[in-house]
Amino acid sequence: MLSFHQAVEQDFAAVNALIIEQLHSRVALVENIGHYIVEGGGKRLRPLLVLLAARSLGFAGNRHIDMAAIVEFIHTATLLHDDVVDVSALRRGRATANAQWGNAPSVLVGDFLYSRAFQMLVALGDMRIMAVMADTTNTIAEGEVLQLVNAGDATTNEGRYRRVIACKTAQLFEAAARCGALIAGADNETCGEFARYGHHLGMAFQLVDDVLDYSGDSAELGKNIGDDLAEGKPTLPLIYTLQFGEPDDVAIVRRAISEKSASDLARIIAIVQNNGALQYTEQAALREVEAAIGCLDALPPSRYRDELVTLAHFAVKRRF
Repeated sequence: MLSFHQAVEQDFAAVNALIIEQLHSRVALVENIGHYIVEGGGKRLRPLLVLLAARSLGFAGNRHIDMAAIVEFIHTATLLHDDVVDVSALRRGRATANAQWGNAPSVLVGDFLYSRAFQMLVALGDMRIMAVMADTTNTIAEGEVLQLVNAGDATTNEGRYRRVIACKTAQLFEAAARCGALIAGADNETCGEFARYGHHLGMAFQLVDDVLDYSGDSAELGKNIGDDLAEGKPTLPLIYTLQFGEPDDVAIVRRAISEKSASDLARIIAIVQNNGALQYTEQAALREVEAAIGCLDALPPSRYRDELVTLAHFAVKRRF
């Protein structure tokens, strides 16, 4: 168990128990798919962020448990929908829900998890948190659409790429950190600092994901290497290559993106590993981590603050 999990071990166990409890449905297929995806592994960093944020501010109640479960349900719903949109067959080393049950059940169970999350938000009874999560789910949906727009477009630049990952990935990290602070009764300035921490952490997390697509191992990552290339996603290592690569390399990458083809995957892996694209992306991730840690400066010393720093470093050091 990683140290940041250990710091909130009892809280984390309570979140897992609540997730299972809230998966109940009168429809067996809903429960089957819900349990399959929720119990499929993962580090649950987003709910962890809620717990650490609240505890770092001295919160001693239990409403952060509900908030963490809500965040995990929303994240899980996005995964179900993502896998259908991306026609993914593998996640966390197992067949995706859409590969097991089909697209329609996966989309509908994703909808169930979204609605269950908002039922829990209503029970929580905090309009500020409700507003944050409503805006968050809307922004994530916009990010998904923007990613579809960019797919197959070899003219996508770094600014457009960053807008996608800010909406699609960083937004939920930001919301988790902000809501942890809101649960703890923090003032607006403190909530804003936590939101900025979450944003930078989420950006770093996605940047490293995009590095691992060209340097990781499929078994460790739990997904098929080259899936993003086959979907025509212009991630930062490819964007860097298009801007700074040798003409022949640029032609190969542009064709792969435009044709949404991973047929040249081995050559493209060699290209980005040798032309500085991965190092450029890693440096971008490190800058996000430094910015995230800077947002914690005003926090009083505590084990939870230390683990928020550790979590930020983990975002760039992880290999899967």
